[in-house]
Amino acid sequence: MNPKEHPIEGVVLQPLRVFEDERGAVMHMLRVDSLLFKRFGEVYFSEVRPGSVKAWKRHTRMTQHFTVPVGRIRFVLYDDRPGSPTAGSLSEIELGRPDDYRLLVIPPGIWYGFTGLAAQPSLVANCADLPHDPSESENLVWSTPLIPYDWKGRNEF
Repeated sequence: MNPKEHPIEGVVLQPLRVFEDERGAVMHMLRVDSLLFKRFGEVYFSEVRPGSVKAWKRHTRMTQHFTVPVGRIRFVLYDDRPGSPTAGSLSEIELGRPDDYRLLVIPPGIWYGFTGLAAQPSLVANCADLPHDPSESENLVWSTPLIPYDWKGRNEF
């Protein structure tokens, strides 16, 4: 595990299989028989341009299952859940191919955001366990002082 990938209670990082040959690749993400799968809500893709920041969001009931099949993304997570053993913790996790193709599972209650690191647009895939419902999520602007992270200065912690 990368030293910046401080564990946050309930967050899971799982390596994913890639089957590649001269024709291209098949990349696994999530299977119904995985212990990480609860139920299907929806799948969506988010394109992230180089250097763009999409932050901050948290869900009250939805679990996120993220992977990055194209490009490279830095996810930043912040735990401010009362009573959590990791309350106040930040975690910085980079995903993408070819070396960090993994599944990132974010449980409800964790603030998260991400930024594009590749020279071209990156693609984030999310298999959420509930359909999108704006009433069960919260948003903050990326530059909020409520979360101790500097997207433009890239924290070293």
